[in-house]
This record gives sequence, structure tokens and C-alpha cells, in this order.
Amino acid sequence: MQAAHTTKKPIIVAVVLAVLVGGLGGLATDIGPWYFSLVKPSWQPPDWLFGPVWTTIYILTGIAGVRAWRRSDPRQRRLFLYALALNIVLNILWSVLFFSVKRPDWALVEVVPLWLSVGLLMLAVKPASTLSAALLVPYLLWVGFAAYLNWTIVQLNAPF
Repeated sequence: MQAAHTTKKPIIVAVVLAVLVGGLGGLATDIGPWYFSLVKPSWQPPDWLFGPVWTTIYILTGIAGVRAWRRSDPRQRRLFLYALALNIVLNILWSVLFFSVKRPDWALVEVVPLWLSVGLLMLAVKPASTLSAALLVPYLLWVGFAAYLNWTIVQLNAPF
């Protein structure tokens, strides 16, 4: 019975982290009058699309993490946890800076370390699971796209 519990623990942790990060990011994301007053590029995806995209990214990240965790040694696990903790903080911080503090310019500076932290996550899981690293590619691409969108919004609405 203990072995079954041990195998489920990484899945439970992954689900809790995904819900926590998504929930905290959602709480920081105030789509209200200020956000609607921003000039946005015509190519920006519709607002309703961001939730499903982030949900998919969190699911893929959870799967990647569980796969890597199960295949790694304690040293690799520690590296993965540090990389994940850094990524979680930067992920939530971006939402806080852009939506709560209403400083897309600060969020634009912060998105660079966020993007790099996704790359670090990929490097951290790759020795244990190449598939796990591949599952993080959509996250890396989305943050890159979000960075370009963020940059465009700053350009269209400067100064902040």
C-alpha cells in the first residue's frame, strides 16, 4: 500500500501546484476598466483564450514534472524543484506586475527571466526525460509570444 501512495504523491503535488499557481495568477489578473482602456494590437488573441492556454500549459508542465520526478535521482529532483520554484515565483510576479500593479513596462522587464526560467526547467528535466523537456516547449513558446505581446502593448501605450 505504501508504494501506491508514493507513486501518487508526485501527481497530487503537481495538481496542487498547478491549481495554486493558476489560482494566484488568476487572482492577480484584474481584467477591468484599466485593462480594457489599453490599446492592444489587432493580432492579440481574444481574452477568453488565455485561460484555456494557461490551463493546457499547467497540465503539460505537471505531466513533465511527474515524468521527470519518477525518473530522476535526488540531485536531479532538487535541481528540478529549485527551477520550478523560481518559475512559479516569476510566473505569478508577471501577472502581479502587469495586472495588479498596472505596469506593463515592469512586466516586460520581468518576462525575460520568466522565459529563461522555462528554459531552465527544460534543462532540469531533460536528463531524466526528453519527453518532459519537449512537453515544456509550448510553455516556452507561449511566454515568448506573451513577451512580444507585452512589448507591443508597452509601445502602443507608453509612457506608463
